[in-house]
Amino acid sequence: MSAPVTVALTTLGCRLNQVESQEMGALLEGRGFRVVSAGSRAQVYVVNTCTVTGRADFSDRQAIRRITRDDPGAFLVVTGCFAQTDPDAVAALPGVDLVVGNQEKYRLPDLLDSLVKRARPVVAVGDIREARAVPIAPVARMAGRSRAFVKVQDGCQHRCAFCIVPAARGGSRSQEPKVVLDQVRALAEAGYPDITLTGVDIGHYGWDLYPRTSLAALVRSLAAVEGLRWLRLSSVLPSYFTPDLVDAVTTLPVVAPHLHLPLQSGSDRVLRLMRRPYHTGMYRDLVERLAGAVPGLGLGADVIVGHPGETEADFEETLALVAALPFSYLHVFAYSDRKGTEAARRPGHVPAAVIRERSQRLRRLGREKSHAFRHALVGTRREVLVLDARDRRSGLRSGLTSNYVEVLFPGPDDLGRRMATVEIAEVRGDRTHARLVEIPA
Repeated sequence: MSAPVTVALTTLGCRLNQVESQEMGALLEGRGFRVVSAGSRAQVYVVNTCTVTGRADFSDRQAIRRITRDDPGAFLVVTGCFAQTDPDAVAALPGVDLVVGNQEKYRLPDLLDSLVKRARPVVAVGDIREARAVPIAPVARMAGRSRAFVKVQDGCQHRCAFCIVPAARGGSRSQEPKVVLDQVRALAEAGYPDITLTGVDIGHYGWDLYPRTSLAALVRSLAAVEGLRWLRLSSVLPSYFTPDLVDAVTTLPVVAPHLHLPLQSGSDRVLRLMRRPYHTGMYRDLVERLAGAVPGLGLGADVIVGHPGETEADFEETLALVAALPFSYLHVFAYSDRKGTEAARRPGHVPAAVIRERSQRLRRLGREKSHAFRHALVGTRREVLVLDARDRRSGLRSGLTSNYVEVLFPGPDDLGRRMATVEIAEVRGDRTHARLVEIPA
């Protein structure tokens, strides 16, 4: 009997891509392939790409070139958003054997029926606009991860001026509630107490289902899952926070006190240029309502710097709004053109040097907000999920609080993926240190 074919998956980009790589791995193993860790030698390499920024495209190409340089005879598959939006460019890269679209990811075991390298790559990329459902994949384990993620939704029905995601992911579509419930139960039973619901636009969850449902209803249905300690939501647009969703995230004990609300700009003028479905008044009111209802709320936001048309006055408005609100962390993105988007065609492009300088200022403010949030925790006791891997820089144990602060502390080797209690001791730059108070029985 021949040994199983080995497959190594390399994942770039968002959390959703990471989930889909886990799903592809489970599908491949179910068909007799053996999935090995990224960076290992394999007979088949799968690169799951991102294309949300120009830097992402550069990273995609680097990963592909690294594999073809290190193992030129291997069979190379490229999938993900770069493959979906520009399959011809991907197929033209040396060494690529198979180009697979985002919806076709779930057919990967069938597409690998022949590992013969051909003169030209096979391209299996369908029209993502025709996608109507979220495929079901087994979720047996989250290899090498202490926390689990469940894909509840894909695609987006918004058309923000700067964003390529609708072209890469198609229209919004939701997973059936029963499928999500079964997956969350299975992961909780497998020992994952911290689970995040993820997707492209999860606030739109359920609008396309029959009967129609909502993210709030889904969260309530998951609240009673045995073994689930913390339920988190990935990024949710402010405009989706109905009274029912606000009530769910502020009153259900299982919902972690941690939310991520994309901002993108603190200027209403720029938000209109971006075609975002909210304004700063709505954003501010929502943040103040949530922070007032949830003590110690960990709050994150995405901000894009240098969108075409952004003036210095617009950027100062962004700085002022970020300074005024209780953020615990920021994700700052320098604007880059995406082919086919409205913003790429707009006048008023901001010079790269100006974007870099503004980004530095905003990141500095983000670091100050993070430091202040973490410093306020010093002297308090917090429950943490202990991560499987020790911190690489210090060798200490690493744990994640319910409000999304990573803390470092000395501790034994057998704590991975367990809950423990620590006392926050001090904050040193971007590191938060604690001491172990209680080890679970």
